[in-house]
Amino acid sequence: MGKREARGVRVLAAAAAAAIVGAWGVSGTAQPRSATSSSAPVYKDASKPIEARVEDLLQRMTLDEKAAQLITLWEQKSRIQTDDGRFDPAEASTNFSNGIGQIARPSDKRGVTQSNVGAAGASAGAVNRDARDTAEYVNAAQHWAVEKTRLGIPILMHEEALHGYVARGATSFPQSIALASSWDPALLERVFSVAAREMRARGATLALAPAVDVARDPRWGRIEETYGEDPYLVSEMGLAAIRGFQGTKLPLPADRIMVTLKHMTGHGQPENGTNVGPAHLGERELREVFFPPFERAVKELPVRSVMASYNEIDGVPSHANPWLLEDVLKKEWGFKGAVVSDYFAINELVTRHKMFGDVKDAAERAIKSGVDSETPDPQGYAHLVELVRKGRVPQALVDDAVRRVLRLKFESGLF
Repeated sequence: MGKREARGVRVLAAAAAAAIVGAWGVSGTAQPRSATSSSAPVYKDASKPIEARVEDLLQRMTLDEKAAQLITLWEQKSRIQTDDGRFDPAEASTNFSNGIGQIARPSDKRGVTQSNVGAAGASAGAVNRDARDTAEYVNAAQHWAVEKTRLGIPILMHEEALHGYVARGATSFPQSIALASSWDPALLERVFSVAAREMRARGATLALAPAVDVARDPRWGRIEETYGEDPYLVSEMGLAAIRGFQGTKLPLPADRIMVTLKHMTGHGQPENGTNVGPAHLGERELREVFFPPFERAVKELPVRSVMASYNEIDGVPSHANPWLLEDVLKKEWGFKGAVVSDYFAINELVTRHKMFGDVKDAAERAIKSGVDSETPDPQGYAHLVELVRKGRVPQALVDDAVRRVLRLKFESGLF
């Protein structure tokens, strides 16, 4: 990266970050239950330990407010914005009075009324938001969340960043497989520190990256997203990318962004090389080849988000696999963060895997299997309140999922 380019990134980052902090860096005005005028609640006291703040906030939340923290908006952003794509506090209050857990890709114009929809980011023919538009959109959304919801819980803003921030005016670097071919972890740290600054400057707090899938079938169409076929190389490059994105300690520094490890797992050796195809893998091969990059990242760095994979492993879809997500990831490896679904993957337990008859059944299995948050839109987890009230999902499972999402938000500096 040349000096002129680097200087431009720093100027953009400083200007946009200043705008964001100045715009919504205020405490919420709504009084939570049991809070008094003479003392702020523990969760709003930055001098208190994060775990104490998480538990204090959790015990103040209603079931509806808890469920709201486990949903995301992307194609349904029309429910919180105007037809031309500006954030609309009135619409948000009408449709999501209990708050919102995440907004997917605030830099794109998904949800804007268009005649044709089908592009990966914006509606077909629409131009996505530039840096200023994105910062203003995020500012408005966070103003609403902090000031107009009962408990003032901020929103996670996630973006894609496999080889740089995927947004207008951001820096695009070589694909992951090319970066891996450099055999230079220090270079990856520099690359993703640039991506982190660009993302944080516009208000994003969570990257859907890096992909630490081990790629073992060259027919697979997503080889370029990976760091290759060797578990050691993938591990080293993955760790370097994480250090570039978020550093090595939490709470998150002001110029960094949280990562999401993806996709857990077996994604890179699908049947017939077909994307999302079943992975015919036994436990030994999983532990020797596919687990190491995830395990090392979770154990060596403070990773707080892991994405489950679309595929089946030995006949069990990852989003319905409690051995994978609960026994191995959370219990054996001690993962303290949140497991997020891949896009529409909970519904795909019905449509692709034919495992359940409806999305309510799929949601019940997903949260019981360890999936804490649904992306990119409320499908299965839109029914969590009903599932708890009918006794199908224990309240404790919802509490644990919310606890993990709140911990991510506190440690990212959103409060």
